Amino acid sequence: MRRSSTFARQVLLVRVGRRDGAGVPGSDLVTPDHRWTDRQRRRYGRFDAEVEAVMPVSPALAPAAPVDEAPAMAIPLLPGERTAVRRAKFALVNACTLSSLMLGMLAIFLAMQGEVRSAAFCLIACVAFDGLDGALARKLGVASPFGAQMDSLADMCSFGLAAPVVVYASLAGSVPAAAAAVACALVAACAAIRLARFNVSPKDGRFFCGVPTTMAAAVLALTVAIGLPVSGLVMVGGVALLAFAMVSSFPYAKLARLLKLPPWLWLAPVVGALIDIRLTFALVVVGYLVSGPVLWLHQRRAA
Repeated sequence: MRRSSTFARQVLLVRVGRRDGAGVPGSDLVTPDHRWTDRQRRRYGRFDAEVEAVMPVSPALAPAAPVDEAPAMAIPLLPGERTAVRRAKFALVNACTLSSLMLGMLAIFLAMQGEVRSAAFCLIACVAFDGLDGALARKLGVASPFGAQMDSLADMCSFGLAAPVVVYASLAGSVPAAAAAVACALVAACAAIRLARFNVSPKDGRFFCGVPTTMAAAVLALTVAIGLPVSGLVMVGGVALLAFAMVSSFPYAKLARLLKLPPWLWLAPVVGALIDIRLTFALVVVGYLVSGPVLWLHQRRAA
């Protein structure tokens, strides 16, 4: 209390001195008169003429620790031994991924120019390169998190954007533009959700959770390429159904599991394709989409 009272008196003296014009040149403080100095020395035993600058300190905050300004280290894109041979293999795998991306861009450009069937064949080539880069990465031993992210981004561009654009161009004139736009926008949105969920979900070696984006894009591309003889409204409904199947929780068998089926099961679609490829393709697609709910019901009953 004494120090606070002393400080208040000093501030009062400073203000009085300024009013009287007794300020010290070049300073914001005023030196009090010697009579006041002697009086305060007698009363309090001590008087400091200079006022120290006080920096406010919050008692609730701890002093900040010094920030470590060490430069961040770059994470290698290819983990493991970085030899010239492994780098060449890594570059080959990523070249396949970028080829899928570039073919998706080409499909968009062709669809904008009205060459819908050529765009559909570009999408089919995208599907081939998408399967090739993963197989090469595992075969050559250069699988990496960077490659997985690259593959996911390329899939979004090729299958989540290029495929809906090609389908929209194929539906032009046969259905209302708003209906085609909504169905194709559903494909893009569901593809983004499907890819994001796949990246963060634990992997199952037997089944996909929902129809994979690659499979959905292949179905859409083949539908446009072979000219499936269905009405425009049926096509819009099928596109929307395929979009919702991508984000469903139904289990769908992977291709490696389908290849293990008995040979006679593969004989039926081959013979059917020789007779009527369009009808056979439609039946295969419907059968694959129905297999998800059937497997889901079977798993629930077994549990």
